Amino acid sequence: MERMTKTNFKSPTPPQKRRKIIMSALTRRSFIGTTAAAVGSFAALQKVLGADRSKTDPGPANQPLDGQNPDSMWPPATDSKSLVPTFKYPFSFANKRTYEGGWSREVTVRELPVSKSMAGVNMRLTAGGVRELHWHTSAEWAIMLYGTARITAIDENGKSFVADTKKNDLWFFPSGIPHSIQGLQPDGCEFLLVFDDGDFSESETVLLSDSIAHLPTEVLSKNFGVREQAFQNVPKKELFIFQTDVPPSLAEDQKSAAGALGKSPKDFAFRTMEMRPTKQTKGGEVRIVDSRNFKVTTTAMAMVTVHPGGMRELHWHPNADEWQYYIAGKGRMTVVATGNRARTMDFQEGDVGYVQKTLLHYIENTGDTDLMFIEMFKSDLYQEFSFSEWLAHTPAELVMAHLNIDRATYDAIPKLGISVTPL
Repeated sequence: MERMTKTNFKSPTPPQKRRKIIMSALTRRSFIGTTAAAVGSFAALQKVLGADRSKTDPGPANQPLDGQNPDSMWPPATDSKSLVPTFKYPFSFANKRTYEGGWSREVTVRELPVSKSMAGVNMRLTAGGVRELHWHTSAEWAIMLYGTARITAIDENGKSFVADTKKNDLWFFPSGIPHSIQGLQPDGCEFLLVFDDGDFSESETVLLSDSIAHLPTEVLSKNFGVREQAFQNVPKKELFIFQTDVPPSLAEDQKSAAGALGKSPKDFAFRTMEMRPTKQTKGGEVRIVDSRNFKVTTTAMAMVTVHPGGMRELHWHPNADEWQYYIAGKGRMTVVATGNRARTMDFQEGDVGYVQKTLLHYIENTGDTDLMFIEMFKSDLYQEFSFSEWLAHTPAELVMAHLNIDRATYDAIPKLGISVTPL
């Protein structure tokens, strides 16, 4: 007979404890059955118990990207089920062209198919780094994001333009205007270029080095009136970006470039922060720059700052698509499209956004710091319709009948547009 020890002896469950276990199981089973009958299905029961499996995503996931895009992971109920084309592309996904002296990357219609009217280039130059002399078939609008740079150009009369630019300054060069950009001390610069053609590519500009490399030396000799041997060491391929010495003082470069023709009367640069905000509220501010205050430009811009808790009001633009670049902070935008469709997407600094002409949208600050972004338009004039202003200047009874609201609610609608909420 097996010897009973402490290790193998199991005492029977006492009758009183056994009855409690049975009653507990019956009670739990009775509760589940009763609840399931009340709600009508086991799926409904799962919701009651907090186990709605449609709200889970157990498969493989890129969690950092999911965390940056919560409104794509779990769209708000107001979004439509039918697809609205994506209107976001991060510059982080763009391939960098790297050189000694800086780098360049672009977002065009190839990366963001909805962006048919405009394209963007993000570029960095070291101190002394040069974006070589060139011109474009598209107009170039720019904003300085960091540091300082010297820009050069000539106008249509051959007169020179040389200027230094700093953070938030703009420049604009119409198509065909030859120009250059060079980083200054102490740490060069970074800037954003916007072009009025979604098919544009920074790889397809007309470069000085590339032009020279494709011309016979005898042609160069005849054109410039010097001997052929002077061109034996010209670059055999494009420079695009290259490193050289930091330029001399601005006054020296301006004097050197002016020559016999003198300086251009046109100012291709604009000092954005020297102007007062066009519109300002408790929620933020908007600075609008177009041909009315920046005479040379054919591209309009709004620089928008939204404070935490604020929102760029519901609005639309009747005259052009809106190309966006997010400079700082976090936000989300809903675009209401035609055909009973809407989509919400999230944005962080370095992202490009795009809204097609006439579509209703807003941009809300979802972070705890200022949200700052620019709105760009392929138009020399900025135009906007405020959603609240439209309703406030439509007969009250008509609006109240549409929205099923009372008169007090209608009367509270801002009458002059708000740009950034709260007032």
